Amino acid sequence: MIYRSLEECVLDLEKNGQLVRIREEVDPNLEMAEIHRRVYQAGGPAVLYERVKGSPFRAVSNLFGTMDRARFLFRHTLQRVQKLVRLKADPMSELADCFVAPAALLAMTCVPFTVWNALPKKVSNSPILENRTQISGLPQIKCWPEDAGPFVLMGQVYTENPDAPGIMKSNLGMYRLQMAGNHYRLDKQIGMHYQIRRDIGIHHTAAVMRGEKLRVSVFVGGPPAHSFAAVMYLPEGFSEVAFAGALAGRRFRHCVRNGFVISTDADFCITGFVEPGKLLPEGPFGDHLGYYSLKHDFPVLEVETVYHRKNAIWPFTVVGRPPQEDTVFGKLVQEIAGPMIPKEIPGIKAVHAVDAAGVHPLLLAIGSERYAPYQTARTPQEILALASALLGYGPLSLAKYLLIAAGEDNPNLDIHDIQAFLAHVLERVDWRRDLHFQTCTTMDTLDYSGTGLSSGSKVVVAARGKKIRELSRDIPSQIRFPGGFEKPKLAIPGVIAVQGKKFEDYESAGKQLGELTKTLERQDLKNVPLIVLADDSEFMAKTLNNFLWMTFTRSNPSHDIYGIVSFTEHKHWGCRGPLVIDARMKPNHAPPLIEDPAAAKKVSELGAPGRPLHGII
Repeated sequence: MIYRSLEECVLDLEKNGQLVRIREEVDPNLEMAEIHRRVYQAGGPAVLYERVKGSPFRAVSNLFGTMDRARFLFRHTLQRVQKLVRLKADPMSELADCFVAPAALLAMTCVPFTVWNALPKKVSNSPILENRTQISGLPQIKCWPEDAGPFVLMGQVYTENPDAPGIMKSNLGMYRLQMAGNHYRLDKQIGMHYQIRRDIGIHHTAAVMRGEKLRVSVFVGGPPAHSFAAVMYLPEGFSEVAFAGALAGRRFRHCVRNGFVISTDADFCITGFVEPGKLLPEGPFGDHLGYYSLKHDFPVLEVETVYHRKNAIWPFTVVGRPPQEDTVFGKLVQEIAGPMIPKEIPGIKAVHAVDAAGVHPLLLAIGSERYAPYQTARTPQEILALASALLGYGPLSLAKYLLIAAGEDNPNLDIHDIQAFLAHVLERVDWRRDLHFQTCTTMDTLDYSGTGLSSGSKVVVAARGKKIRELSRDIPSQIRFPGGFEKPKLAIPGVIAVQGKKFEDYESAGKQLGELTKTLERQDLKNVPLIVLADDSEFMAKTLNNFLWMTFTRSNPSHDIYGIVSFTEHKHWGCRGPLVIDARMKPNHAPPLIEDPAAAKKVSELGAPGRPLHGII
């Protein structure tokens, strides 16, 4: 079905048994987010909130709560868009398929229609322009107890480059917007948080250089393809609004009012200006790494007008420790855009930004090793060059730990089987040679394991060759830890989690880790290539996801990687024994997210017999 509005999408989901209505009043302060989380975790339907306390507008969440539902939303267009992306990635291969496969030829006939839908359409008027409201009239959804206020949680932020204007050169991104709290003037200002390495930053920079205000339009709602387009990573030269039209199966309709571009299919549109140099504190906000991102100065949107269509619906999502609804976004992005990366970086076979580790903290990759086939020593060569390319490629450049393997060593290696991939690397890695650091560099703005906002370090682990060890599947009986280190647990084969004292500072940590590595260097750990220091080793070792989350979100490679019998040789650091990662919480880290007990209790009551979520949560 081709949706012309969010209302059509909601009704279609309900017709197909994929939406539940909550007709009793719900509180946007923590309660709605808790409902969303519980329904998502249960694999439940989309939720339509018919009565939102303090707002005349309905709200909907969990639209993309499962991969099956996401594919259902785009069931008539997804394959066509994938065909278009593959055609852009490898036109000759796609055209060649048409000569040998009638189905491929038939699929190719849809491409002109998809391209047509990718062309934005300018219209003269729209129902969205008929009604206006205030920021305070919108659903004031607060997700976590320490959030600084309510946020726009599924906004499509539209900007153009003042140096190269035009809708086909625009940027449409999903950045968080704080609607109230802190020092914002109610109904007049909202905080605009965008992270490092986002295209909106290029537009903002151009406006600042020209001494101009940056025009911003925030679209909320409309066909679900428009929301998804705002999170989609696209190759250079492919506009998000063009992608939105292609995926929606309907051209992106827009008009211009007072110089602002308005999405005429949206349910809401907030327009305003960002003034050069004007910043205000934004946050805290419970973010997708599973911690609060703290209060920092960010640009301010000076609100001009808030438009809405009649009977508008306010869509939202909730982020937190993965998996959450944005996990589905990430999977769908990789499903659509995956073919582009091997074409843009020849030699790369597959990449996987690991959601359970917070996406950017851990990136897995499989590459080719085609250099010097005449050499008998199989050491990392081409995959090192590929690692550098990945760390300069779009959003992958935010990766903190990059683990890359040579595909020739195991042609059947599945990059999405995370435990098998880690085992493959740990069986082959030589810590004397295969660690490559970038220090004093940029990192994800939301990652507080570094040395400051958006700053920290990276490490590449490049593994190639035959297995050099069998991974231990239990704790070696002879292993002994010094005082202050206890409760060793096998996290995954070859990896021991051990519990340490509470982290105080790096000086004392260095002494503790020095004692640990000195004690362990006299023990037989040849089949234990990695030891991870945790605040709670039992929790870390309980599940693979716990191990991934704690290890890679709580460590900064340059500061928290140690080694048994470590050395520095000609500025290269390595170790002859196991690697040690200190993944304890540090004083500079942001606190983890914890649900509000009162909201959790109230939502549990909605699952009682006769209540709207009975049988769902």
